[in-house]
Amino acid sequence: MGLVIVGDEILSGKRADKHMPKLIELLAARGQQLAWAEYVGDSPERITATLQRAFASGDLVFSCGGIGATPDDHTRQCAAKALGVELELHPQAEALIRERMQDIAREQGTAYEADRPDNIHRLNMGVFPKGARLIPNPYNKIPGFSVGHVHFVPGFPVMAWPMMAWVLDTHYQHLFREKAYAEKSVIVFGAMEAALTPLMEEIERDHPGVKVFSLPSVDHPEYGRHIDLGVKGEPGRVEPAYAQLLAGLRSFGARLGPELVR
Repeated sequence: MGLVIVGDEILSGKRADKHMPKLIELLAARGQQLAWAEYVGDSPERITATLQRAFASGDLVFSCGGIGATPDDHTRQCAAKALGVELELHPQAEALIRERMQDIAREQGTAYEADRPDNIHRLNMGVFPKGARLIPNPYNKIPGFSVGHVHFVPGFPVMAWPMMAWVLDTHYQHLFREKAYAEKSVIVFGAMEAALTPLMEEIERDHPGVKVFSLPSVDHPEYGRHIDLGVKGEPGRVEPAYAQLLAGLRSFGARLGPELVR
């Protein structure tokens, strides 16, 4: 599963990305993990190339940002170009956008003018690559869209997060697995990663499907200089791999701290 974050404001530091931590949380609650993420600015050429990779990957991918109708929003157009298809006004999206405009007019106590230039311009938010499917937006009704397994949502978290959850729960429940992932590690003091590498390689060789990870820290507020060394994967495979890891560390004479389970 992958994630694409679009926007100059992220790369310039004007805004911090909140989508990746949230998607990690949404996936973890459903027994899944994020495999990759890409950040791209508001360059049509770069967005198109990034989306071409996303479509070609065959992965479930979320793309956040750039689907509005202002001059710096290019994602809809780039998605169509990456797919080699035309853009078209989606009839259901048009109906939802017009409904939203009528809601705003009522809230403001003004008459809804369907043919007013600014209202016509807002319909561009419903212009999607041909064949796109809608993603409902519970916040303001302006939909996102899906093509294949790539799903496009706005950059605003208040809209994007429930839309991503809806996509997962509506289209991918067959992928959900309860307790499909486990991670166990131990804090190791006074050891160098290079010295532990043979043991890490041995465990991955002996336990297919298990990944070994090593997270060194030099200034941890609680443990100081240490390595968080562990294994992750399916629970049934993690247990024997972790037992081998502990045995190997003890035979190595490593000084061990707390064990962590995630």
